[in-house]
Amino acid sequence: MSRILKTAAAQLGPIARNESRRSAVARMIELMREAKAAGAHVVVFPELALTTFFPRWYFEDQAEIDGFFEQEMPGPETKPLFDLAASLGVGFYLGYAELIQEGQALHRFNTSILVGPDGKIVGKYRKIHLPGHREHEPWRPFQHLEKRYFEHGNLGFPVFSCFGGRVGMCICNDRRWPETFRVLGLQGVEMVMLGYNTPVHYPPAPEHDHLQGFHNHLVLQAGAYQNGTWVVAVAKAGKEEGCDLIGQSCIIAPTGEIVAQCSTLDDELIMASCDLDRCQEIQQNIFNFALHRRPQEYQLITADGPASTSN
Repeated sequence: MSRILKTAAAQLGPIARNESRRSAVARMIELMREAKAAGAHVVVFPELALTTFFPRWYFEDQAEIDGFFEQEMPGPETKPLFDLAASLGVGFYLGYAELIQEGQALHRFNTSILVGPDGKIVGKYRKIHLPGHREHEPWRPFQHLEKRYFEHGNLGFPVFSCFGGRVGMCICNDRRWPETFRVLGLQGVEMVMLGYNTPVHYPPAPEHDHLQGFHNHLVLQAGAYQNGTWVVAVAKAGKEEGCDLIGQSCIIAPTGEIVAQCSTLDDELIMASCDLDRCQEIQQNIFNFALHRRPQEYQLITADGPASTSN
């Protein structure tokens, strides 16, 4: 009997800097209701889904920065989403900025969580591959200060048994790194959920702007195929505070084929019936890790420093 996970990708259009969390959550609630009506078991929302993408600005006031972070999850403004999920029996993935105190120290992460159909958190991931820069670079039309506002994730790439399968998470820039998918794949992942906020314009290499959509799908499809996993990738899209963000939210089969894709840059829902057993088509054949991998030859991947170029 097939294991069908009816999955919804819930793309969000722009979130203005002055838009409240309550408003953003109301939009997600509407998408969740639509997903449930279509028979979804789980809904995937974007990265930093509760606020505008604040790393595009340089702030000096830490209190102003911390205003974009969640100190509890769920909190008063996000609890209605959890309550609705529990009442509908629908799980979800949510990206947000996490502020947490451990001992005497405060830590700030770009975080995502998996929430089960009972409204309880079943898994957490903290973004590992932080893009951008740390210091103010006023020459840019907009900043990308993730390295300034977040710490690198400290939870690794865990895989969780939920929704009848093996589910992993990553966030935005993580998708560009093959190691992300391979570490998840080595744990038998069957679905990778991720959110992203990706500008059309890339200031350090503007000659790549026309390739943003191509590169987005390239890495997602490669990650799916090379690890025999479903991938559900969801954007915050559209012109947000003057910055154009790509859309292309999609659901990708373990064969690397896109089976559903958003066609707008607004709030939009797409659905697919994901047969988790299809992962075995790849995992037991061309990418049968136990049979074909040669890890003794891959030591350079995790070695410190670049490879020598001498012969």
